[in-house]
Formats: sequence, structure tokens, C-alpha cells
Amino acid sequence: MTRLAIILSHPTQYYSPWFRWLRARTALNFRVFYLWDFGVTTRHDPQFGVPFAWDVDLLAGYDSEFVPNRAARPGTEHFWGLRNPALSGRLAAWRPDVILLFGYRYAAHLRAIAWCRRRGVPLVFRGDSHLLGQPRPSVLKRLALRMLFRQFAAVTYVGSANRAYFETFGVPADRLHFAPHAVNHEHFDPCKAAHQEAAARLRADLGLAPRRRVVLFAGKLLPRKQPLALLEAFLSAPRPDATLLFVGEGEEKTALQARDADVRFLPFANQSEMPARYLLADLFVLPSRGNSETWGLAVNEAMHMGLPCLVSDVVGCQRDLVTDGDTGWVFRAGDPAHLKLKLNEALEALSHDATGFKTRVIARIAGYTYAQATEGLLRAVAATRPPAPTP
Repeated sequence: MTRLAIILSHPTQYYSPWFRWLRARTALNFRVFYLWDFGVTTRHDPQFGVPFAWDVDLLAGYDSEFVPNRAARPGTEHFWGLRNPALSGRLAAWRPDVILLFGYRYAAHLRAIAWCRRRGVPLVFRGDSHLLGQPRPSVLKRLALRMLFRQFAAVTYVGSANRAYFETFGVPADRLHFAPHAVNHEHFDPCKAAHQEAAARLRADLGLAPRRRVVLFAGKLLPRKQPLALLEAFLSAPRPDATLLFVGEGEEKTALQARDADVRFLPFANQSEMPARYLLADLFVLPSRGNSETWGLAVNEAMHMGLPCLVSDVVGCQRDLVTDGDTGWVFRAGDPAHLKLKLNEALEALSHDATGFKTRVIARIAGYTYAQATEGLLRAVAATRPPAPTP
């Protein structure tokens, strides 16, 4: 049986349930090597601006271990934030046949790649970068990433923009395997009575009438996610039947709250609380700009709850999940007038065909589950093995 080592920066609310799913539903023999304990110990998140730890179990149900991180300043904001000199020894002790590496931007990643080259252990890469809204990469960057991606026997891609990224840097089609980004759809189930009851209580606490439409922004209140742009678009054409709700923390919260407007705010919501927030809403908005929103897994969560989404055209999942006028709406990043236009278009359309949008949204997101992600991963792992000899 193939022994797969998975190297990941830290436990996350998105991947830990997938690892449990893999352990429970496949025969894959794997262990996850974590390079940092963020998410399972309470730490100050500089972007949220509050102490933080996930309130769901991120370690139960699969094999994992933490490799000591010796970084002077641990984190994923800089190259030396993941420095794990014991990683080579831990890998050697476990004796993997294949390694799945999430990312390449840190010292520990390069150490793992070098170890695999010395030992002849094949590598599978998983990342979600894209080039949406960016200038053509420089010659130097194209050469460097072409050399890097040649180190991998297989690459999994999460969607069409991510596949185009790998193709730009020379990864051939026969090494690319579709393993979509997914979330735990059993948790994000709109039919669960507990979620419905929590959403009803929340609506009452916020003083929202039963038929009042809710536009939801949930995430870090940072400039790159453009919460202020969303607020301006909402206020520029007020609708008496709609309320804008911000869920989260971050540096722009004070500026948002300073506006004299009928806008609601809720603090950061942990993973167990999010289904009720989505179920409360009629439209989810992710208006990010730049290249930071490599996918936008909150869109997956919202769509499993039946929510159509309004996203910018540089959100990585847009081409796969959000089709304008069908499963949501798309606006040009950095264009406030277009954001206003599409927000009004969305609210008007939902006043006439909310059920139709919900049906299409749920049908679209049905192809983005742990089952589909696992199929792609297993194909990628199988591709690293030499072909069986001809009888």
C-alpha cells in the first residue's frame, strides 16, 4: 500500500475534515506533517486583530504530527516563518513512498523538496495560485517556476484559473489532475434544524423582519477584501427591503461603523457559528481585489447553504462557481460603479427568482466535494508510480 506523507503549514478548518474523510472512506495510508500549530492553540491573529483558535477539532480522525517550528517569528507571512530542521528526519522515519506538498514559499518546503530529490521520493504538488488581474509574469519568474514545477511528478489543480497558472509555468497536461477545492458539506447543510433555529434567533436578535433581504460579507475586514467599497455600493442606491450585514474583525471595522447607516455588524464567527450566518442571508458578497483571493472557500460554504454570490472577477473560484446571472453575479475588481450596478442587479433578480438561483447554486456546488477532491488526489498519487510491467 502506498505511504503518503502530507506536508501542510498548519491545521485548517478546510483540510482537516477532508483528511478525516480520507481516513474513513479510503484505504490510503497517510500521515500529515504540520509545520506550525496555528489554529489549534489560541494566538493573536494580526489581520483579525483578536485572539483566535478554531472551535472545531482539527486533529481527530487521522494520523498527524507537529514538526517543531524553530522560526524566530513563526507564521506564513514570510519565507523564514516555517523553519523546521527536524522535518527531514521525521520524513525519513516514516518512510513515505510519495509526498504531497502544499505550497512552496517557505524554507521548510524547499527542505522537503531537496530531501525528496536526494531520496528519489516522488512529489505531488497542491496549490491554488492564479494570474487573474495580474500582468504577465516576468521572464525570470517564468524560468524559476518552470524549474520548480519540474520537481513534481504530479500536480493537482483546484479550478480553471489555477490550471491556467500551472500551464503558464510549463506543467504538461499529463501531470495535471483536477482535485477541486471543497469544504465539509455535511457541516454546511441548510436542512439541519439546528442551523435553521440559530438563524431564526440571529434574525430576531438583529431586529430583522422575516422577509427583509440580507446582503452578507463575512471575513477579515481588510482593504484587499474591499468591505468599504461594498458599503459605498450598498448606500449609493438604498433599498428599503435590504440590510447589509458585516461578520468579522479587522482594521477597517472602525471606518465601517463610523458611517451613519442602517448596517448591522456581528463579531468574528467561528466555524460552528457560520452556517447560521449564511442561512440568515440572501446574497453573499466577496469583493476582493488584487491576487490575494486565490480561491475563496467562503463561496463554497455559502453555496452549500444555497446562497448565490456576488464576487469580483479576480476571485479564484469565479470562473468555476459563479456564473453571472446564473449562480451569482460578477463585477470588475476596482470598478465601484460596476460593483454598484451588479449589487442592484442581484437584489432585483432575487426579488423575482430567489428559488431558481438557489436551485442552480446547489446544483453547481455539488461537484465540489471531498469525494471529487479525493478522486483527483488518488489519480495524482497513482501517476507517480511506474507503470506495471507488461505480461
